Amino acid sequence: MVIAIRSLQFASHGTLDQHGFARNRFWAVDEDPPPFPTNTLNKAFVDLILKPSEEDTKIWPHSFEYRLRIALGPGGDLMLTSRIRNTNSDGKPFSFTFAYHTYFSVSDTEFLISLFYLFSEVRVEGLETLDYLDNLQNKERFTEQGDALTFESEVDKIYLSTPTKIAIIDHEKKRTFVLRKDGLPDAVVWNPWDKKAKAMADFGDDEYKHMLCVEAAAVEKAVTLKPGEEWKGRLELSAVPSSYCSGQLDPQRVLQGS
Repeated sequence: MVIAIRSLQFASHGTLDQHGFARNRFWAVDEDPPPFPTNTLNKAFVDLILKPSEEDTKIWPHSFEYRLRIALGPGGDLMLTSRIRNTNSDGKPFSFTFAYHTYFSVSDTEFLISLFYLFSEVRVEGLETLDYLDNLQNKERFTEQGDALTFESEVDKIYLSTPTKIAIIDHEKKRTFVLRKDGLPDAVVWNPWDKKAKAMADFGDDEYKHMLCVEAAAVEKAVTLKPGEEWKGRLELSAVPSSYCSGQLDPQRVLQGS
């Protein structure tokens, strides 16, 4: 998993990385964190903090504090709570967009007949009938059709006004990943497929077969903070066993569960 502040505004600055700079900076352990809303009972957690370096302010001239709590529950659930505060002393607001870059391992293709069969085994529930921006078509807006998302070609979409729960159902592994989110209205779904995977230096030629990127995000509308204001975003990830029901997994049981 890679954590990043990913901003459309950042992308307009040639000296900034495509996905922002928080993802490849050194963080410090936060020795004096403010109270976090997450319940830490029976959870192991660490608090991290990121502040801009002198080099960072040359490419994005704002002062901020980005606090991140990473908590692990006894059942293996992972909870990420981000808090970003504007600490500018010049009275200037700033805007950013944000995404947790979460990559999920999906079924092995070894015993499957074809790529189409592989990705019909992997379904995303919770985004059907929603509007999305298609990054492969100049961010043109469409409405998702069908009962669930399945994959047979390159996908790079930003889903808008998404629910607080999204499920990734993997029939082959009989496992469902559940994303629960707060303060993150959008969801990015990405898979490079074969041609783009081969063109990426840091991505194996066949790795697209075994991964799916579903990101909790706030990217359609930039978050704007005045000095002293703080934004919060939270993501909880869990993996639960799934069972077949009349030959199909039952995603509604997962989505409606606590």
